[in-house]
Amino acid sequence: MQKKIIEVKNLTKNYGSVQAVKGISFDVYEGEIFGLLGPNGAGKSTTLEIIETLKDKTSGEVWVDGYSLDKNPNEIKQIIGVQLQLSGYYPGLTLAELLDLFAGLYNKKIDKKKILEEVKLADKAKAKYKELSGGQQQRFSLATTLINNPKIIFLDEPTTGLDPQARRNLWDLIKQIRLSGTTVIITTHYMDEAEELCDRVAIIDSGKIQSVATPDELIDNLVATGFERTKEVKKATLEDVFIHLTGKSLRED
Repeated sequence: MQKKIIEVKNLTKNYGSVQAVKGISFDVYEGEIFGLLGPNGAGKSTTLEIIETLKDKTSGEVWVDGYSLDKNPNEIKQIIGVQLQLSGYYPGLTLAELLDLFAGLYNKKIDKKKILEEVKLADKAKAKYKELSGGQQQRFSLATTLINNPKIIFLDEPTTGLDPQARRNLWDLIKQIRLSGTTVIITTHYMDEAEELCDRVAIIDSGKIQSVATPDELIDNLVATGFERTKEVKKATLEDVFIHLTGKSLRED
C-alpha cells in the first residue's frame, strides 16, 4: 500500500464572509506527481499555501509526512521545497550568489555545481538572473526548490509563458525529480501538461473538490456519459509538429 505523504481533511479558508476553500479533503501519495487543477479563483493556490505553511487555515486538518500543520509547522518547512514566483529573485545577483543566499536561509551546505547541473544550468553559474531567458529562469526556480533536499516540492504553474522546447524540457526535469523519490505537487492551466505529468489530479472549482482520479480515469468517466468531441481526435498535436520540425534542443541566448 502506498504511503500517504499529505492528508487534507475538511479544510476551509474564509476571508471575512467569503469562503475560498469549502471543506475539501484529499490525499497525496509518496513519490507521485499530483496535480491540483482549477480555474482562476477556484481555491487551489490558497489550498497549497496553507499546506506550505504560508497561510493560516480557518478549520480542518492537514498532515505532511506525519507532521500536523497545527503542531509541527517548522518540521513541515524543513521537508518541503516551494517554487517562488519569478519576481522573487534579486535580478542583479548571479545564480551562484542566489544559491548561496537560499542555502543560508536553510542553513545548509550545498553543491552549487551539482544543483545547477540537475537543471542544465551549470554553464550559467556566473550569469546574473536578469540575463537568463524565460526557460532558464524557470529551471533556476526549480533548482531553488531542491536546495533543502525536500521530500515534497510544490510547483505553481511552472511552464507558463515558455516555448514548446523549454516546456517539454521542464517536463523532463520534473519527471527526473520524481524518479529520485521526491513527491511533486503541481498546479497548471495546461491540461495536456497534467495528462503528461500527473499520476493523479484533483479538480477544484468554487472552493470544492469536484473529482480526484488519474487523468485516464477522468477521461474514461466522461466518455462513459456519452460525451463526444465535435472534432476528430488526431494522433498528434500542433505542438508535436512544431517539436518534430524544429527539434527538442533548447534555444537559449
